[in-house]
Amino acid sequence: MTGKVIYRPAVFADVEALYHLLSAYAKEGLMLPRARSVLYENLRDFVVAEVDGEVVGAGALHFLWDKLAEVRSLAIAPEWAKKGLGREIVRRLEEDGRKFGVTMFFALTYQPGFFTACGYERAEKEMVPQKVWKECVYCPKYPDCDEIAMIKHIV
Repeated sequence: MTGKVIYRPAVFADVEALYHLLSAYAKEGLMLPRARSVLYENLRDFVVAEVDGEVVGAGALHFLWDKLAEVRSLAIAPEWAKKGLGREIVRRLEEDGRKFGVTMFFALTYQPGFFTACGYERAEKEMVPQKVWKECVYCPKYPDCDEIAMIKHIV
């Protein structure tokens, strides 16, 4: 854990590492699983944190509607947790979103404290109906979602 952290866009060679990183948290019930096919289809959404050639963190920014984007699939390898990687990934995702004109970011999460520290506020899921009707309806937990909605408005 002594190497320099490099943040970069994800590439095809990262998919297996992303899959295993996200699956580990999904198995613990801390996030929803992502199939490999979903990772390939959304690869351009991801930023990875890499140390000595190993992916140790990742997050994605997914556009849903006019000026609305979701921060999702945010995961940090346990040995790198609480070292600022998650916050930096979120910052980079938001910076990228702003370039496209995003004015509201949101996350559905089991870690509201983390997103509060990143400037997000709790919200009702009804604040993001585009997410609910486009993607949530296909989730195995729908309609009994237990994730917490967090939003951040950009002015």
